[in-house]
Parts: sequence; C-alpha cells; structure tokens
Amino acid sequence: MHVTFYGAVREVTGSMHLLSTENDRILLDCGLFQGHRRESNQKNRVLPFDPKIITNMLLSHAHIDHSGRIPMLTRKEFHGRVICTRATADACEYLLPDSAHIQESDANYLNYKTVRSSLARFRASILTNGKNNRGKSSKKVSKRELNDIKKLLKKDRHQLNVESINDLMARYHLKSIQPLYTLAEAENALGFFDSYPYGHPVTIGKEMSCTFYEAGHILGSALTFVRARENGRTFTICYTGDIGRFGKPILRDPTLNFNVADRNVDLMIMESTYGNRRHEPVEDLKDRLKQVMLDTCRRQGAVLIPSFAFGRTQELIYVLHKLYDSGEVPRIPVYVDSPLATNLTRVFGEHPEVYDRETQDIFLRNGKNPFMFKQIRFIGSVEESIDLMKQSLPHVVIASSGMCEAGRILHHLRYKIHNPKNTILIVGYMAQNTLGHRILEKGEAYEASGRTGPPPMLRFLNKEYPLKAHVAKIGGFSGHADREEMRRFLKQSDLNIKRIALVHGEEEQTLSFADCLKQDGYNVTVPRLGETLAIR
Repeated sequence: MHVTFYGAVREVTGSMHLLSTENDRILLDCGLFQGHRRESNQKNRVLPFDPKIITNMLLSHAHIDHSGRIPMLTRKEFHGRVICTRATADACEYLLPDSAHIQESDANYLNYKTVRSSLARFRASILTNGKNNRGKSSKKVSKRELNDIKKLLKKDRHQLNVESINDLMARYHLKSIQPLYTLAEAENALGFFDSYPYGHPVTIGKEMSCTFYEAGHILGSALTFVRARENGRTFTICYTGDIGRFGKPILRDPTLNFNVADRNVDLMIMESTYGNRRHEPVEDLKDRLKQVMLDTCRRQGAVLIPSFAFGRTQELIYVLHKLYDSGEVPRIPVYVDSPLATNLTRVFGEHPEVYDRETQDIFLRNGKNPFMFKQIRFIGSVEESIDLMKQSLPHVVIASSGMCEAGRILHHLRYKIHNPKNTILIVGYMAQNTLGHRILEKGEAYEASGRTGPPPMLRFLNKEYPLKAHVAKIGGFSGHADREEMRRFLKQSDLNIKRIALVHGEEEQTLSFADCLKQDGYNVTVPRLGETLAIR
C-alpha cells in the first residue's frame, strides 16, 4: 500500500492525496490551489492522474481548497463516487456552483480585457494610418473612443456582454481564457456525491472501508479512517483533513475516542497549518467582540466585518446572538450581505445533530434558532446591498469575501473606510498580497502611532481611499487547531500512531511542527510534492 501526495504539501491549498492498493486507488480530497492567479491557474489546470483510475474519492470537508477540483474529476471518465458526511454534501451544493461562477466570471473578465485592448490598438492603428518609427501606433485612443469600445462589450455598466466578447475573440483569432470548469460541470459533479453519518463504516473498495469522525473544523468536517486489507494484513490510515479547535462555539470538539478497530494507525496524514503558532483563547471571543461593539456604538459608527461565508459568518452570528440575548451590547441591526453566506447559514440550521452541548442547551432546548434573531437581516439583491452601503445609523455588516479581494465587502469599504466613526473588524487569516492584509497591517500601525499624522492610503476599485476607520482584530475565530491543540489531539486521543506525515502547512510551519512532534516521540515525515510513501 502506498500514498502519493499531490497537493497541500509544504503549502496550505490544493489538498489531494492518492491512496493505492493492489486493487484500488482512493483519492483523499480534490482541492483547488489558491494564491497568485497565474501560479494557481497553472497548478489547477491539469489533474496529475487519469480520473478513470480512481475507484472512489473521500472528501474531508467542503472548503474549496479541499473540494474545488471535484468538477474536473467528475467531468471525464471518473466512474466512482464522492463519499463524505451529510453536512459536507449539503454545503457543496452551494460552494461548488459558487466556485464555478467565480471561474466563469474571472475568465469572462480576462477575455473582456483582451478584446478591449485589441480593439483599442486596432482603432489607434486606423487613426494613425500606419506606425511610428518603432513600429507602434503613434496615436492613443481617446477616452470617448475607449468608452465606446466598453459599451460594445457590456450590456450595462456592470454586466459584460459575453456573447459579443466571444464573437469578437473568434473573429480576430484572439486567445481566450477558459474557466477551470463551468456551472453545468459543477452541478453535474453534485450527482456523484454519496453522504453518510459519522461513525458509520462505508465500503469504498475491495476489502476497503472508511469511517468518518467529527473533526470540529467546520460543519461536516471529518477525520477519515480508512481500513484496507492487503497481502493478508490489515492497514489503518487516518486522514485528519483540517482539525478544529477545542471549545469553539456551535460544533462539537474533535473526536478523541475512536472505535477499537480504528485505534492502531499505521499512517496519519495530518494537517499542520498553525504548527508554530498559538491562537487567542476561545473564551476571549465574546468579550473581544463585545468591546469592539461598545467602542464603535459609542462613536455612533458601523462595524464592518469581512468574513468567509462558510463557518466564520455563522460563528459571528452565534456570538452576536448570545450578546444580544444577554443585553451586553446595544441591539443595533446586523446585516449579512452575502447570498452564499445566507444559503450556508440555512445549511447550518438544517444540521442540529452536530451542535455541541452549549448550543443545544442555550438555543435548541429553548426553541431558538442560533442563527436567527430579531435584529438580523439577510441581504439578497444588489439593490438592497447598495441601499445598505448608504446606511448612516450604527449597524453591523458581515460581508464576503473574507480577505477583501472581491465581493460586496469592497463596496462597503468604499463607503465606510474614510469615516473614523467606523470599525473594520478582522476575524480571519489575511494572506500576503491581499487587500485584507494591507488593511490590517496599515491599520494596526496607524492605531499604534496613536492615529497621529495623515491616515494611510489604500487603493482598491481603481481609487485611493484614506484608512480613517478604526481597525481591530480578533484572532480566536480561527477554525484550525494551533500547535498545542494539535498536540492535545494526539496526546489525549486513544490512538496508537505508528507514523505521521505532515501536510497542509507552509513549509516553515510544517517543519517546526515536525521538530516539535519528534521531541514528543512521534515518527514524523514531511513529504514533498509528488512523493510516494510506502505503508508497511
């Protein structure tokens, strides 16, 4: 038996590992690489194997860096099933089509830019009736002429005329960008899903089965245990996916007690995202959010929260609900301005079987929905969102995207970033080179200086904006276990682990965590991309 590591190896996206026996090949996750557009596009374009060799696929959870390439797997000659928990399958019904929409929108926008530039160059060439001595057009297209070109390629100010763009690309033999997959391919992929409850053994191949246990990372996330018999011996492989924190709201903690048949693990494929970090304590979340709310309401401002649609948004709603019920903060309106987050909040509400005891006691036993209270409103249409942006009374806005790179959050920032009454609250990881990271970095520096001197400037939506709004951060909302919580999982579980392979972490984090685990007495390896390990 072997495992080959095809993604999230010494990096944090693109999770994909192939477990091979004499009879079967089982794929563990099929995630998108995320990051710089050109680099991630090159990595995502081609699957590193022929889909028809895959017997079945096991999906640890619905996040796109673990699920996002499933439509590329299922559109070809894949004849197996995508096996996961019930909540994960329900979440993917929204996340995969949303990912396809992003793929198509990005491709259409890049093609629009190609056609626009080509028509501008063509128009300039006609105007000059030739070239200058460097072989280039000597006259630039006027702003009016450029606007005429834009009108040709758009249906209105915000919507591209995709049909016209594609026709012009074909007419002038321009190289077009194709999406990784289409909405139709994403919807087709959903037909391959089979979902099962936690703790229920599922046959996945010849003399192979898997069992899911709660991972505590996100709704439906699973620790996946594969048992396989080969050459007269039974092997057990644990794939952790992403491990959650202990004591987080809504979901139960990561499983520590396993079925006797799964306790002797020959290889654990384990995440290491925060292998060299420690999070803020979970119990500080409510108090920190309370303080931000009080400070902002005192200024008569708005709290603007960039948030991931799946998981982070629902945790924020949950904590706000508790604060409002206890009367600890003013009950100002709360707006969730993300259609995807609205749909995924509905999925959360449909799976009370995975809630922790606190959620059961505080909400369900009192006939309350944790994600619905009097002051909350879910924004659907663009028109409602635009009206909300102009709201001047104190309120809270939770909007995507989580790193401020796209989506409705950008337009809320456009209206609120220049007002010192407001607060931009960062509750998630902000990758390098994202607008969210720049807001956090410059905002913290400005706060540390006592907000003296001119405010820092930030460029987005093709304009410079002064960062006069206050910037605050709450780090405890992370859905990933930190170093000590991962060690707790290993030490307090009833597993006997023969070997650990660390994945899903930047190289510095992973190598540091490997050193830590070796000192704890574990046999640890850090594989490289494409490396194969024999399981003996």
